Amino acid sequence: MTVHNLYIFDRNGSCLYYNEWNRRKQAGISKDEEFKLMFGMLFSIRSFVSKMSPLDMKDGFLSFQTSKYRLHYYETPSGLKFVMNTDLSVPNARETLQHIYSNLYVEYIVKNPLCVSAHTLDSELFSSRLDAFIRALPYFSPRAA
Repeated sequence: MTVHNLYIFDRNGSCLYYNEWNRRKQAGISKDEEFKLMFGMLFSIRSFVSKMSPLDMKDGFLSFQTSKYRLHYYETPSGLKFVMNTDLSVPNARETLQHIYSNLYVEYIVKNPLCVSAHTLDSELFSSRLDAFIRALPYFSPRAA
């Protein structure tokens, strides 16, 4: 079990934060292009799910999986989007993403008057606490395949 990477997007699609832990294959494109592709895919999937759902879904799109990884998604009321890619053995990371938002992002970014979250999150304290939190997850393994 492992975590591959984490993206944090603002409501306009700008990638505020990105980190990877156990990513074995790179996309072969620039990080900016990868961020645009990821946000565009999320926008399309959210739109598709909301239009095709037979019921009014309260939570909307939560995750999807391929044969190699699972993408977990959490959107805050303010429009921030937290995206975590894990291996298939991680069933649901919604609580993890909510924790990252409420206990790390809010505490170290929103409540920090020195941190302006306009384009990127340049808080070393946030980055180090997030890294420690991810590495302490029960499904994090540094040697995962």
